[in-house]
Amino acid sequence: MIDSVLLLEGAMSIEKLQRYREQMRTELDKVVDFWQKYSHDTQYGGFFTCIGKDGKIYDQLKYVWLQGRQVWMYCRLYRTMERFNKPEILEAAKSGGAFLRRFARIPNSGSPWKCAFCLTRDGKALKVQRTIFSECFYVMAMDELARVTGDKDMQVKQPGALNTSTIKFSVVKLAICDQYSHVEAAQMMDQLVHWVRVDPSGLGKPQLSGDTPVCSMAVPMMLLCLVQQLTEARSGEEVDKYREVGGWCVKQILQHLQRGGTAILESVSSEGKELPGCEGRLQNPGHALEAGWFLLQYGLENGDQELQRTAVDKFMEIPFLTGWDKEHGGLLYFLDVDGYCPTQLEWSMKLWWPHCEALIAYLMAYSHTKEPALLERFSQVYDYTFSHFSDAENGEWFGYLTQQGKVTLDFKGGPFKGFFHVPRCLYMCEKILDSILNKQET
Repeated sequence: MIDSVLLLEGAMSIEKLQRYREQMRTELDKVVDFWQKYSHDTQYGGFFTCIGKDGKIYDQLKYVWLQGRQVWMYCRLYRTMERFNKPEILEAAKSGGAFLRRFARIPNSGSPWKCAFCLTRDGKALKVQRTIFSECFYVMAMDELARVTGDKDMQVKQPGALNTSTIKFSVVKLAICDQYSHVEAAQMMDQLVHWVRVDPSGLGKPQLSGDTPVCSMAVPMMLLCLVQQLTEARSGEEVDKYREVGGWCVKQILQHLQRGGTAILESVSSEGKELPGCEGRLQNPGHALEAGWFLLQYGLENGDQELQRTAVDKFMEIPFLTGWDKEHGGLLYFLDVDGYCPTQLEWSMKLWWPHCEALIAYLMAYSHTKEPALLERFSQVYDYTFSHFSDAENGEWFGYLTQQGKVTLDFKGGPFKGFFHVPRCLYMCEKILDSILNKQET
């Protein structure tokens, strides 16, 4: 009798996982179709990201970090999923890569590696940020592009009807060789490490007398992501060089585990201590969950079981238990660790990307531990996410909900939402579910 019950439970679990996989696959196809249909700029290259709910472009500005993310995502899909191994996806990635290389970096910024944050449609620099994130996604884009093209000459195909005199990145005017893509990514990575660990002055941020050095969790998280990108399936001196950087990133992230291991704080001092005031008390549940799967992935790659456990117990469970809205469902965007009202105006909203990161985190954790409670967490996030963010009528996801779960900003893309968090989540979840189900079937 007990064996029959266990077999029935196992069959039900497999059926549930199969349903999840089918939903992820279907949704990913719809999301890719949306961005292919509406985001490509066939005149100037690159991608529109300010896209309304029905696909209409409401602003032509181009954000460098979103350009890099879209190139990376297209390349990753093309390289690792057979159904996306299509010429039109590769050509779109090449077009985006050419636009980035032509326009992203600002030659008069004081550093040859500083990138703009925002460009006009035709590539003129409009805004720059004193951060590293445009540069980080430039690295991701260039490295993944090099992997896809195999370091062959990049030829961006243009529609014959266009006037090539207006296309500044055309094949005739740009003979871009992808043998430099990975080298360029590595060189920019070296500059990023220098800015973060040695001298940040190249970022252009002035040192003010009352300014206390702050360590944001986003910085080591992003560098760790780049380490994993640049070392994936590679060996030799390059991997050895980045191994030390990866270890440093992990240590920096772990410093954000504060108050005796009971809270993940978004910012700490340069000595790894809690900061005073609102900034020091700030929690971002989605960011901590994303850090959780970064750490879990790193721990698995390096055989570090203690780090794997910390990733799940601390960086996933703590932010989920504190950040889940018990009345309305979904993850709150910001919290104050002492229970004060956060000063961020959007603190109580439900945003798309924290839910994406929670889905990845809990499915990855379950796939390696097989702990039923972790699959239940995934199911809880899944039910909320697909019933609130996904737009069955027009495709893609809404990004911004009220605390009660109603759509408050109905565009599909903007300065911060592009072709990245949603497709990366769907892609990774489909891959993880494939792995789980393949193992169970054998």
